[in-house]
Amino acid sequence: MTNPIDDEENYPPKPRWIAWLIGLVMLASALGVANIGWRIMRVSSAEQAADHIVSIKPELAAARKLVEGSDCMRCHGWDRTYVGPSFVDISLKYNLRRDTDAFQYLAGKIRSGSVGVWGNVIMPRHPQISEADAQQMARWVMAAEPASK
Repeated sequence: MTNPIDDEENYPPKPRWIAWLIGLVMLASALGVANIGWRIMRVSSAEQAADHIVSIKPELAAARKLVEGSDCMRCHGWDRTYVGPSFVDISLKYNLRRDTDAFQYLAGKIRSGSVGVWGNVIMPRHPQISEADAQQMARWVMAAEPASK
């Protein structure tokens, strides 16, 4: 009979594949975190397009801050449709019409809301936004143009 103390000193060898598996999982995790970090640090083409608009028309910088500071970006993207249409789509629609009162029309839609213009999507009211701010925001939206790729 062997002594139990001697058995504790002679553990069976651990398989090497476990160490390789742990190493691969750690490597995959590190690459995933690095990828997320890279995506966060990268400036999107939509942000570049918005920066370009402000560089051309500096008077729209305050309007950009109003749009980004409100809840507009929850439903609208620069050039992507989320819940509501993209700013580029809105700009194209109303710039093609060449409406002289497009700014007032959009400002009214911002303040009073809308439904049915872009399908069954509901644009909520924003009565807390002043008429002047709504017109500035409408000018910002009307200046939107597609991001260059």
